[in-house]
Formats: sequence, structure tokens, C-alpha cells
Amino acid sequence: MDELQRIDVNQLVTLHALLTEKHVTRAAVRLHKSQPAVSHTLGQLRTYFGDPLLVRHGGRMALTARAQALVQPLEDALTSLNDLLSASDFEPARTRRRFRISMSDYAAHIVLPPLVRHVRRHAPGLDLAISQASREAMLAQLQDGELDLALGIFPHLPDDIEIQDLYREEFVCLADKAVLPAKGGLSFEEWLERPHISLTLRPDANDEIEKALAARGLRRHLAVTLPHWSAAADLLPGTDLLLTIASRAVGPMRRYKTLRKFTPPLELPRPAYQQAWHIRRAGDPAHRWLRRAVVTCSQPSGPNAATTGAGA
Repeated sequence: MDELQRIDVNQLVTLHALLTEKHVTRAAVRLHKSQPAVSHTLGQLRTYFGDPLLVRHGGRMALTARAQALVQPLEDALTSLNDLLSASDFEPARTRRRFRISMSDYAAHIVLPPLVRHVRRHAPGLDLAISQASREAMLAQLQDGELDLALGIFPHLPDDIEIQDLYREEFVCLADKAVLPAKGGLSFEEWLERPHISLTLRPDANDEIEKALAARGLRRHLAVTLPHWSAAADLLPGTDLLLTIASRAVGPMRRYKTLRKFTPPLELPRPAYQQAWHIRRAGDPAHRWLRRAVVTCSQPSGPNAATTGAGA
């Protein structure tokens, strides 16, 4: 306890910002403090730890070995302290927080509308900032603290990222009725010969469909590659294109009067759609509430069946 009397929590928060940003000015912006104030605290911290903590290397600031060793213990300590201070009085209806969530427009169509309704009903002071990124970028942003939550499919995870399955998806095919047989769908050979629409954030990315074909030594002709799930089906009328898409993204077929839905003529995985977060957020009561809300709103009934209130 004597050591704690020599350093206060504000200094530890500043140290965390300095170790994260590796830059005095950026740490000051992060903390909403002046640069001289952060520089002064850095001087105090250097004296306390008997180490420069940040040193210039190759034109950039880098952590010393002592500073590097402090990163995880400091992260754990501040997270535990935050949980301790917030756990006793957490009430969704009184929460004033802003959560940064990354998702594709697929999730923005499926999960976000019921989630927003749920949040507005139970925690109207909770703000949601939505962004979109690739899987790799989302995981990096979770690790860097730039995101609080990410929705997607994450087959490969760093050790410090936790996930929860929300539901399992299955694929369906869509095409203009005019370019399909009078009944049914297509054989695998016919399907493979057709030009396809591919949904991916990066034109060179391999999704679950490409991986299933690659396992058989095959490729399909990707005539159009785009990241916009909501626009994909609108490209089909009047063309010979095929679209293989997650079933929940399609919705009722009555809105696609000139299209037909059929089962893909090849075995495809049923991937689990997931939410992911950094372990530093795991014990945060507000974050736990948000994760439960996402689970509730990912079900077909959405928030209509939601009972998540103050005790959730």
C-alpha cells in the first residue's frame, strides 16, 4: 500500500495512454489533456519507475523493456479497477456510454435495427458508433482499443480476443428466373460455368465459398465483386449472374418478383456468425449488457422477445 501512496490513478491512466499511443501528443489528445501536462506526468513516471519508459528510436518513440513489461499488468489493473467502481451501480437506464461496433451491412440489416430498438427502450443513454472493416482490421482494432465489439465470422483468433456464436447461417442461391430452368435450380456444372457475384470487402479475399471450391481444386468466375450485401440482389434482374448469399440477408422473396431462390448445388459450410471483443472488456458490466443485447437481437424474433432490463 505504501507504493500506491506514491502514485495516483490519474498517473496510471496517463501511463496507459502513453504506452498505448507511444507518443506524448497523441496520448494528450486521447486523455483530453494538454501536451505539457502529459509531459510533466511522464517525467514523474520516469522518476517513479527509474526508467525512461519512452525513448526515441529510428525517428519514432518506442517502449523500453521496462515499459513493455508494464503494458499487460497495467491493462489488467485498470480494467479490474474500472469493473470494481462500475459494477455496484450499473443500471442500463442510467448508463451514459458510447460503444464502437464494427459490422458489415449484412449485420447492419439483420442485427442493427432490433439492437437499436432494444437499446433505445432499455438504455437510451447508450450511444452506438458503427463502422465497417475487414475481419483482420476488426481484430486489430479490438486489440488496439479502437473498437469495443465486432460482428462477423472469425475462424482465426488472437489469444486476447474472445468470441460468442450468435447463430449459424446457411447459403442460398439467387438468379433471374429468365436464365434458370423452368423448375428448380442448376446442376453443379451449370452453376460453376455461370458468372457470379461475390460479396467481400476486398476483391482478392477468399470467403467460405471460395475456400470450399479451392478444396476441390476449382474456381468460379467472379464477374462482380462488391462489399454491399444490400445491393447485391438488385444486380441480378435482367442479367445472367448468380448470387450465393447468406439466407438471412435475402429475407422474404416477395420483394424479388423476377428472381428465384434455390439450394446451392455444392456442399457449403454453415458458418457461425459471431461477436468478438478483447478480454479487457470481458468484465465490464455495460459491455456484458451490450453483448447480451446483441444475442437477444440476433434471434429471428429480435427485440420483440427481449426481456433484458436492469438485471441483465
